Amino acid sequence: MTSSTAADYIEDVSPGSGALPPRARYTTSDAKSLSLNGSWRLRVSATADAEDDSFAEEGYDAGDWAEVAVPGHWVLQGHGSPIYTNHLYPFPVDPPHVPTENPTGDHLRVFDLPSEWPSDGGAVLRFDGVESCARVWLNGTDIGEFKGSRLPHEFAVGHLLKPSGNVLAVRVHQWSAGSYLEDQDQWWLPGIFRDVTLLHRPPGSALDFFVHASYDHLGGAGTLRVDSDVDGRITVPALDIDVATGESVTVAVRPWTAETPYLYDGLLTTEGERVPLRIGFRTVELSDGLIKVNGKAVLFKGVNRHEWHPEKGRALDRETMREDVLLMKRHNINAVRTSHYPPHPDFLDLCDEYGLWVIDECDLETHGFTEQAWRDNPVDDDRWTPALLDRAARMVERDKNHPSIVVWSLGNEAGTGRGLTAMAEWIHARDRSRLVHYEGDINCRDTDVYSRMYADHTEVERIGQELDGGTHKRRGLPFILCEYGHAMGNGPGGLADYQRLFESYERLQGGFIWEWIDHGIKDERYGFAYGGDFGEELHDGNFVCDGLLFPDRVPSPGLIEYKKVVEPVSIDGSDGSVRVTNKHDFADLSAFAFQWSYQVDGETVESGPLTVPPLAPGESAEVKLPAPPVESDGAESQWTVRALLAADTAWAPAGHVVGWGHIPVTARPLPYVSATAGPVLGERRITLGPASFDARTGELKSLGVVDVTGLRLDVWRATTDNDDGASWQTDVRHGPLWRKLGLHRMRHRLDGVELSEDALTVRTRVAPAAWEIGLATVYRWTSDGSRLRLTVSVAPEGDWTVPLPRLGIRFGLDASADRVKWFGGGPGEGYPDTKSASLPARWESTVDGLQTPYVRPQENGARADVRWAELGGLRIDGDPEFWFTARRWTTEQLDAAAHRTDLTPADTVWVNLDHGQHGIGSQSCGPGPLPQYFLDAEPAEFSFVFSEAAFSETPETS
Repeated sequence: MTSSTAADYIEDVSPGSGALPPRARYTTSDAKSLSLNGSWRLRVSATADAEDDSFAEEGYDAGDWAEVAVPGHWVLQGHGSPIYTNHLYPFPVDPPHVPTENPTGDHLRVFDLPSEWPSDGGAVLRFDGVESCARVWLNGTDIGEFKGSRLPHEFAVGHLLKPSGNVLAVRVHQWSAGSYLEDQDQWWLPGIFRDVTLLHRPPGSALDFFVHASYDHLGGAGTLRVDSDVDGRITVPALDIDVATGESVTVAVRPWTAETPYLYDGLLTTEGERVPLRIGFRTVELSDGLIKVNGKAVLFKGVNRHEWHPEKGRALDRETMREDVLLMKRHNINAVRTSHYPPHPDFLDLCDEYGLWVIDECDLETHGFTEQAWRDNPVDDDRWTPALLDRAARMVERDKNHPSIVVWSLGNEAGTGRGLTAMAEWIHARDRSRLVHYEGDINCRDTDVYSRMYADHTEVERIGQELDGGTHKRRGLPFILCEYGHAMGNGPGGLADYQRLFESYERLQGGFIWEWIDHGIKDERYGFAYGGDFGEELHDGNFVCDGLLFPDRVPSPGLIEYKKVVEPVSIDGSDGSVRVTNKHDFADLSAFAFQWSYQVDGETVESGPLTVPPLAPGESAEVKLPAPPVESDGAESQWTVRALLAADTAWAPAGHVVGWGHIPVTARPLPYVSATAGPVLGERRITLGPASFDARTGELKSLGVVDVTGLRLDVWRATTDNDDGASWQTDVRHGPLWRKLGLHRMRHRLDGVELSEDALTVRTRVAPAAWEIGLATVYRWTSDGSRLRLTVSVAPEGDWTVPLPRLGIRFGLDASADRVKWFGGGPGEGYPDTKSASLPARWESTVDGLQTPYVRPQENGARADVRWAELGGLRIDGDPEFWFTARRWTTEQLDAAAHRTDLTPADTVWVNLDHGQHGIGSQSCGPGPLPQYFLDAEPAEFSFVFSEAAFSETPETS
């Protein structure tokens, strides 16, 4: 005989009991509402049954309980610790059972009704999000329990309310049967993390309603019908619409798209309530094997967005959500996949308002069952199907009136099974106006889209060419990469190469970068903490920091790169003209103003407006540039043409740069030094022009008044997350191979110091211990008396089976070397496959400003295609262009650091001048760099010219 307890609901696979059926969510009406957000009392117990239920009774004294903010997570407010896992369940896999050690938070809120609260009708208590299971009492009455953390639940409570002293008690369990359905790649964070609201329900109030607003792109007409559980009328003043609910009306309208998000204000009026509507007319269909909106195929330039705040976790306020949307729009992003759960509904309101395509994803992932080959996976177990259908219904019913949502997603990484089929069938039957997505349905049995994660460029091209095989149904469907370009640490690389494929093959309808923001937790110990920093038994380290934004919402170089790669207007040209192409799907270019500028040696000498016709989507035009305003006089010159917003928009001010292109005119002259001065041997020094060398080693010691330390060949970089790759990958991961070969501990053998009439030559061999491979390296120094030229020749020896991380020289300068000028790519970092956004110009910065503050320190901050740089009294000209990096710590210190706070500035600025860098790729969870971005170990020769330089007093930092 098995005994039962009052907490059996925790391990019940059902979605819960007592909640009202799901319905459309609307933010405002003329019915009263009362926010119950704010300060709540909290008691945390180590187990689910550690305390009795007496706290739910009226008169309970909770004066010694802690106070926490709701919305919020108690583990981010000093009560317990967060846990990060990517896919492993942090508890034994024994569905539906969970551990006895089950942190449980008893929440208590006492509230009075406002004096104007109506006495007629009923009331609904609404929870927008609680992780992971909650039981609710109001004034001592148990009103139900629920699971489905990122989904709304409502309870009828009008009969329980009293004017004052209402006691709302909520018991929240960290683990429940529902946790098996919520194994998303994110922090496990228990708590009431979304709004709690009391809603008055007057007699005759609106219940559920469904706004159907389609658009006929051939006739330009919209058809509106609002189905409502309660009869009423629909009015849209701007369209002269006044019809009964359930009736259709067709009128001429402006359509809604992500590029032109036109919304009409409407009103649903029932006997007891007036509900404002925001109506967008658009039609989504699968036609000709493509996802089409309003008759046109769309190209998703998207991101996956987890909800995150570095202090509040998933408890986001509306202004933070607005900041996300504005940042997306300002960086040319047009689509969001709500990975991996429906977002706070306010976010969808903002997507409607500002214009973003949305794939709304259900709160479902069972990824941890991969460890047992998907055995006992809930999505293929009929006992769990009611819970899956409940989750699908709560998403669809809540969000169905948002025009921004064009696709429903069944969830993420949950394998396959009958439960998913049931979800797809229910959604298709409930809403035929949108498509259904699920990445794990490889044969597209239940879905309308062929979706993949992290397919490499070669496979994506084969799919675009329809050479990928698969079922007949799959071959006839559009393809998207629901996740690609893993933005972990330095990267992602290869985005421009993906975008070229998307734009070349009609079937390829774009993708969604993983992901929007690093989930770092603000922490005084580390700056930002990640997995393992809270003593987790199991964790996945900094894999939770893989976003285009740093945790504080500062854009990373990856976001700047993505903005350039997906810009909606392309600009290129030569021979005095520029070719402008409109890459929008719907909008013409009338919102843009174009501006040219002319640079000589990186400095703008003149600029002016450029007249570009308001090209329709897909159209191009050749536009003549003015005559060059000045002679280049042998210097490098170029045009830069920018597309700017011509007027203020809802998401950015006039003058915001949307896209740009640069057109070379004349090439720069390569630096030349005539070898007219010869080396002079002294007692301990060799002098050559302005430079002094160690007579025994040939090592450069000074150039004029500038002291130089430790100049030598360097091939090592602090490995990036993408260099290191992921442990489950079968592809070659270069970071571990580099370490195995010892490229992080190269030894330098001096083979000879030679003085000739016009040169100082130092011969060395650079090689790691334990292996026969090496690099024969020759440094040849010449001078014209005032400048110093270094030519480095490198010849690989032995069987090099891996590319090099970098190839160049490094040296140290005094810590006073703080300000940097350069002519080359900027303003931010760039690597071989991440430098689309690197604009050749003159830039200035401090050494600290050159650093990219990745949450886990790694190689960063290189400026690409540098012609010359000035730092610490030195000017360095490159032959050819080079990568420039300067730091207040060594590469070895950077490599050893686990957090930003591990990096302490020292008394030396270390400078790297690189002839080559290995590509970045996105192998932290995707493919490595493409072969054309490999830095193969091959014979190489490169030169730098050193001379003395001085700065102006007031630099403008980049």
